Amino acid sequence: MFEAFWASFVVLVVIVDPVALVPIFIALTQGLDDGLARRIALRGPLISFVVLLVFAYGGERLLATLGIGTPAFRIAGGLLLFTIAFEMLFEKRGARKEGVADRAARSDEDSLDLAAFPLAVPLISGPGAIASVVLLMEQYGSSWRGQAAVIGAVATTLLLTFLMLRASAPVQRVLGRTVINTLSRVLGIIVAALAVQIVVTGITSIYPP
Repeated sequence: MFEAFWASFVVLVVIVDPVALVPIFIALTQGLDDGLARRIALRGPLISFVVLLVFAYGGERLLATLGIGTPAFRIAGGLLLFTIAFEMLFEKRGARKEGVADRAARSDEDSLDLAAFPLAVPLISGPGAIASVVLLMEQYGSSWRGQAAVIGAVATTLLLTFLMLRASAPVQRVLGRTVINTLSRVLGIIVAALAVQIVVTGITSIYPP
């Protein structure tokens, strides 16, 4: 159970990348009072947990309804993760996320819930996180212990995300943008290797060696 939890936690932390969310959260909440920023920092991960929980238990059934096999989803998920890794390595991911945040800031503020969009979706529980949760449940969810390990990893990752967002201002002052970008690139290498492994697993499921 611990092995499943640890493997799932590493994958989700790499994909969600709480450290890289810090400067974006600061940009999103700029000009808001501290109380409102704290509520946004709490609600964003909570909404993300609900989204990922739904896909954890309903994602495989949805795939079956659409006639999509697990190997095909593995290959597609791996390619998606590799795209995310490419963006992380060449600093395109941050620019894309900041673009989403900027578009949200320019929309009607009275009807916009920053915690739900863009913080929860797509910045925290984006396509990469959703695909990862579905794949992890497919890999470890055959027993209740495996399911508990994956859901526990999701909860722990989102708790870490909340703590990072809650302490976003001092974290950014301590680390600085250069360190944050460096960490994002290192994590990008890990994501790329993980993506290749997922694609290889999907291919070998269709064409066994």
